Amino acid sequence: MRYFVWALRLVVFIAVLMFALKNTAPVAVAFYGDVIVDHVPLIVVMLSTFVLGAVFGLLLTVPASLRRRREASRLRKELDRIHAAVSPASDARLSPDTIVPLSPL
Repeated sequence: MRYFVWALRLVVFIAVLMFALKNTAPVAVAFYGDVIVDHVPLIVVMLSTFVLGAVFGLLLTVPASLRRRREASRLRKELDRIHAAVSPASDARLSPDTIVPLSPL
């Protein structure tokens, strides 16, 4: 599965790169207000937009990732607590005389 994801990433990157290489004409980029940048190659605009989109997409996954990590840590601590309560050391306190056998119904 890991190789499939990397292959998919490579295909997307190559598709964006090939599309950008075919569109190298200079363009004017207008920002908010009166800021205009002339003669910027379209390849730069497209690749920077792609990278910014990928970065914002990754930033959107950070809160969910942190939430999952906290939940996993909490569950690990709870599992350790349960293992400590059920460990053989706690069973050593019980002698065979204190164990009551179950009677059949």
